[in-house]
Order: sequence, then structure tokens, then C-alpha cells
Amino acid sequence: MENSRFDARKTWRTIFLVLLDILTVNATAAIALWVSYEFNLHYDQPYFYLMRIVKLIPVFTVLTLVAIASFKLYNSLWEFASVSELWHIAFACVVAVVIEVIGHNVLARIAPEAALSGLAPMPKRYYIIHFFLLCLALGTTRFGYRVLRRVRHGAALMVNHAIKAKKRTMVIGAGKAGSLVIRELNDSELSDCHVVCVIDDSPSKKGGYIQNVKVVGNRDDIIDVAKEYKVEEIIFAIPTATAADKREIISICQKTGCTLQTVPGIYQLVNGEVALQKLRRVQVEDLLGRDAVKVNMDEILGYVENKAVLVTGGGGSIGSELCRQIAAHNPKRLVIFDIYENTTYSIQNEILKNHPDLKLEVLIGSVRDEKRVNLLFEKYGIDIVYHAAAHKHVPLMEQSPNEAIKNNVFGTYNVARAADAYGCKKFVMISTDKAVNPTNIMGASKRICEMIVQMFNARSKTEFVSVRFGNVLGSNGSVIPLFRKQIENGGPVTVTHKDIIRYFMTIPEAVSLVLQAGAFAKGGEIFVLDMGEPVRIDDLARNMIRLSGFEPDVDIKIQYTGLRPGEKLYEELLMSEEGLGKTDNQLIYVGHQIEFDEEVFTKQLEELRQACGENSRTIKELVEVIVPTYHITDNSELINGEAEKANTAVSC
Repeated sequence: MENSRFDARKTWRTIFLVLLDILTVNATAAIALWVSYEFNLHYDQPYFYLMRIVKLIPVFTVLTLVAIASFKLYNSLWEFASVSELWHIAFACVVAVVIEVIGHNVLARIAPEAALSGLAPMPKRYYIIHFFLLCLALGTTRFGYRVLRRVRHGAALMVNHAIKAKKRTMVIGAGKAGSLVIRELNDSELSDCHVVCVIDDSPSKKGGYIQNVKVVGNRDDIIDVAKEYKVEEIIFAIPTATAADKREIISICQKTGCTLQTVPGIYQLVNGEVALQKLRRVQVEDLLGRDAVKVNMDEILGYVENKAVLVTGGGGSIGSELCRQIAAHNPKRLVIFDIYENTTYSIQNEILKNHPDLKLEVLIGSVRDEKRVNLLFEKYGIDIVYHAAAHKHVPLMEQSPNEAIKNNVFGTYNVARAADAYGCKKFVMISTDKAVNPTNIMGASKRICEMIVQMFNARSKTEFVSVRFGNVLGSNGSVIPLFRKQIENGGPVTVTHKDIIRYFMTIPEAVSLVLQAGAFAKGGEIFVLDMGEPVRIDDLARNMIRLSGFEPDVDIKIQYTGLRPGEKLYEELLMSEEGLGKTDNQLIYVGHQIEFDEEVFTKQLEELRQACGENSRTIKELVEVIVPTYHITDNSELINGEAEKANTAVSC
């Protein structure tokens, strides 16, 4: 119903503009001739030219309307008109006058009265004057709507302001996005903001005005300006800013105590989606942000398209995102395999909705079940495996180390052996930074998985690789959802140690890296992402509290609980022996594998399988033998030995 009313209003507006343009074209032609002859049409020559205009005007009017329509001047939203619309008006007028020149010259040659009178063609000054008059008239009729709208909105906003107080607002960014935001805030009746100042780092813009609001300083002035102008809300309007700049500026804004909002990304700005409805509260991900990993989508498409792809652990955080992106790259078949039915059911429904033509197989089962895994490869002819199935919670695995080995180590072994036996082309395993110099059984188990992948790569035609990265934002069990829940409950927010630091990345980034690794893979590599600067978890907790509108240690308490079993103060992405090589992607590196005796390793795996099958209490000691960099260490030793390293890592 609302759409039909909108269409009706649009139709009547177009009809009104067409009628107005007909009047404008005729009137400006007569006025142009009148002005050309010094406001006197009583002489024979100008009167004769006027008659010529009258004869030509029906055809000229129709062709001019066509020219105006061809430049979309009947479809533009004139409340948002800008310089581009002015150019369209000018171009339409040029076309119209050219048509008029041609028409008058043709008429002058074929009209008998023209030959008898001996009159020359229309004077050139007429066409010049007509062009400017036509531009002025068309521009006035179009932009007049915008002026009237501003006057009407101004009156409405004055009434609205009298009813409720406006929030004094600072906009950061004097570029296109900032201008759009200020104009939207000023024009919209829905806005409860009054923009009082603008911040921009460009020295040339300081002291200038954007939409009648003064640019008062740069990022270093934010805190002082917020106090001076009594700012209540800050809007970050630089969608092209680097992640590092955005993080720094938002961190400064947090100190003002103002509400923070941000505009959409640059792609939404290009699509014209900057509007009040698109503004959102600044989130902790904005503070953790960095330049995103860029991947070559053509490379990914090239090796996934028309392939049978298996994702183990496909219902998990990483696995489900893998399934989403793979489904968009036209695989021959996508097979999702997971033990947990609830999340697997959700991703199944999502993919079926978005890709109804995709051949999708969703299977419930465990990677521990060797026969089940083999049947899966035999039935579906798997070409590519993304192995994401694993137990990953450090404290839980410390309490159940045998389960970590059963699922992570021998689940990986089962899938890798099946990939080798059934001629799979690529096998990509999801690893973790906790596999580097591990202090917990989960990290040690993933290091053994990397060794299994390396061993199979040495003896198989299948390309086996591992992908290693840090913590993933928003994944199941990650710290950010935990902090959010604690803040919602009024605190306290629990941090294990004041000096603990972590590397973070988004789930789409992690999956992009995994997909790119498959394209880069030649076999045997450990791919590592440049994770950027580490984040102190204590700072993360405090930022989240402030973004929620509270003051740390005042409204919401922070409680330090001590390191959990197997937890490190800091994580590493690479062991010193592995070295670091470059790839075509500047943010993706490759670590070289550490050599080991595969025959000894195979025997150790058999001993480990037997021990964990018996739920041995000495499983950690056996793992310590297999993984030389793993040491069973209590947390008091970790704190004393790693605090200095952690502080150094943060300062680098």
C-alpha cells in the first residue's frame, strides 16, 4: 500500500515537471529573443524571428523534453541534488540548443517567406542567451524544491527542537561521508542530533566549514574540543580510514565519555547507503580492527569450482564460515560433517536458502570413527578437505586430556589417512598459535596434528598443509561474548591476568586465509597470518565496558582471577626453527616444517593411541615426549617467566 502511494506521488511529480518544462522551454525562447533585441520586438526582423520560433517550438519542445529525460532529470531525487545534477542540466541544455540551431537553419532554407525576406539565420546571441536562460530556469525549478524542502524542514526542526533537546554532536571526518552525515542529521526530522563541530586531520581543512559547521581541529584536539563544545555524541565518518587510524581515533574518543557511532564501510558509502538508519554504535571489533586480509578470489574460485569439498567441523564458528564461502564458489558438491547437530542444522538451512541449486550433503558423525570417515570419502569422491573439527577449549581439555588426543590427534589422523587413500587433491588443516611452544594439552595436540599433516605430505600425492592463526572474534567460547554477557549482568568482568595479551582476527579473515592457503599450497607448508599488534585483554575489557556506557572499576568491576591451567600470558605464531617465508599475499607467510623421524613418530602415535584408549593418567607425559617444545608447567612459573616477554611484545 505504501509503495503504491509512493509510485503515485512519483508519477504526479513527473507530470508536474514535464508541464513546467514545456512552459519553461517556450518562455525562455521568447525571452531570449526579446533580450537579444534590447527588449523590443516591434521591428520586422525580431517579429519575423519570433514567428519562426513559434513554428519550430512544438518539435523543439518535444526534442528538448527527450534530452532532459535522457539525462535522468525526471528521476533524480532533488532533495539530495548536488553538482552532478547541475552538470546533467547543463548537458541537457547544450543538446537542446544544438537541436534548436539545426532546426532554425533547416527552416530558414526551406521556408518560402525566409527566401523572400532575405533574412539571415537567427542571430548567434539568441542561442547563447537562450542556453543560459534555459539552464537557469531548469536549475531553479529543480533546486527550488530542495530550498523549499530545507525551509520546511527548518521550520519542523525548530518546532521539534522546542519539544526536545538536541544532542550536541561532533563529526570526525570532513570528507564526503562526513558531509553526507551532517546533511542527513540536519535534514531529517528523525534526527535528535545537532552537529556543533567537525574534526579532521587535514591542516588545510582546519578553520573551514562543511555544511555550515566549522572544522575545529584534528584528532589531538578531540578531548579538549569535546569539553569546549559540550559534546554528547561523536560520529566517526571516515570509512576509508585504515584500521590503525580508526583504532587510535576511537580510543581517544572513548576518553571523552561521549556516545560513539560510526558510518558504514566504504562500499556502502559508494552505494549511497550513508543514512541515519545505517549509523551504528562503535563496537569492540572497531578497536581491535586492522587492515583486512586481501585474498585473490579468482584463485580460490579456480580450485574450488566443480570440486567435491568436505568440511569437517562444519557446524562450528570457522567451519560454518568456510561452508558459506565455499558454497558461493560453485563447488560440485559440498559435504558438511560434524558431531553437533544443532549448529550443523542451522548452517544447512542457511546454505539451502542462499544456494538452493547447490548439491549439499550434511552428515552427523565423529572424525574419531575411522570407518564412518572412510565411507564418506568413498561415497562422495572428495577432492578437497578443510579439516576444522577439533576440541579447542584450553581449560576443559586440561581436565580431559585423553579426549583432546582422541578427537584432535586421531580424528586428524583418520581424515588425513582417508584423504590419502582415496586420492584427495588437497587437505587443509585448521591449526592454532597455541601449537607453538605449547603449555597446554590442547596446543600440544594441535602440534601433533601438524606433524601428522607433515608426515602424510611426505608420502602422499595429496597436498597436505596447515593454517595457523590466533584468536577469532565472536567464535564460540571466545572472550568477547563472555565479556558482553558479564557486562549485561552488571559485572564483574573477569580477566585472568592484568598482563595477558592475545592476537585477534575476524572469522571471515580466518576463513579467507584458509581458502587462500589452499590456493598457495604445494604441500608441507604451515601458513601463518600477520596478526598485527597484540591486544592486552585488560584493555579489551575496559574498552568494552566504556562502549557499553559504563566506567570501569566504578560502574562495572574488573576482577583478576589468575591464569587458568595451561594458559599462557602471550601466544606465538611461529617457532624459531621454522623460519618465515613470503607469499604473494603480504599478510600471509609460510613457515618451514621442522624435520623429525617419521618412523619414531609413527611408533609414538601407536603408544599414544593405546594410552588414550585406556584413559591413561600419564597422557601428558607421553605427549611431552612427542612434542619437545611442550612442557607441563604450572601457571606460577608461566607468570614469572613470561611477564617480561609479554610486556615486550606489547611495546613492540
